[in-house]
Amino acid sequence: MRRLPAVPAGRRIGLLGGSFNPAHEGHVHLSEMARRALRLDEIWWLVSPQNPLKPVQGMRPLNERLAGARAMAKGHPIRVSDLERVLGTRYTVDTIEALQARYRGVRFVWLMGADNMAGLPRWSRWRGIVARIPVAVYPRPGHTLKARLALAASVWRGHCLDPEDAALLAAMPPPALVFLAGREHPASATAIRARTGR
Repeated sequence: MRRLPAVPAGRRIGLLGGSFNPAHEGHVHLSEMARRALRLDEIWWLVSPQNPLKPVQGMRPLNERLAGARAMAKGHPIRVSDLERVLGTRYTVDTIEALQARYRGVRFVWLMGADNMAGLPRWSRWRGIVARIPVAVYPRPGHTLKARLALAASVWRGHCLDPEDAALLAAMPPPALVFLAGREHPASATAIRARTGR
């Protein structure tokens, strides 16, 4: 196994998982939004080898997606990684558990779009995600209100912070959840692929 990066204890890191097929300006926008609101030291983009909920057809090779993500993240406090390939994990809950076991002094926050929050019950062992790590939900066009009304949000409604208190999230024991306030970015990987034919 390739060596994992060294991280000082106490560092506050946001984890953004996804296919990044391709990475785009929206990913940078939401990463910067989360970094400021949550007072994070950096963001890790975890480029998934293959999202179990997405078709293999149309998925660009991992190395191509990694290269595109690194180019997009250049100049920002974002570390692009294939940690799921390194760790041998497939599901988000397993990736989180593995990272927390290896970086016991690091304060991780899971970053999730409102569209994913609405569909969270489709994820493997989805309740275990919020039970293991604080979660910040960023706004997405057409999904922001739906996310607040979704089943997953109702399960943890008593553990939600006000957006004004988002900076407290990284230091809170899970379950802890915040819906970030900010501008919705219109960029979509699906729309980009449709436009470019790739």
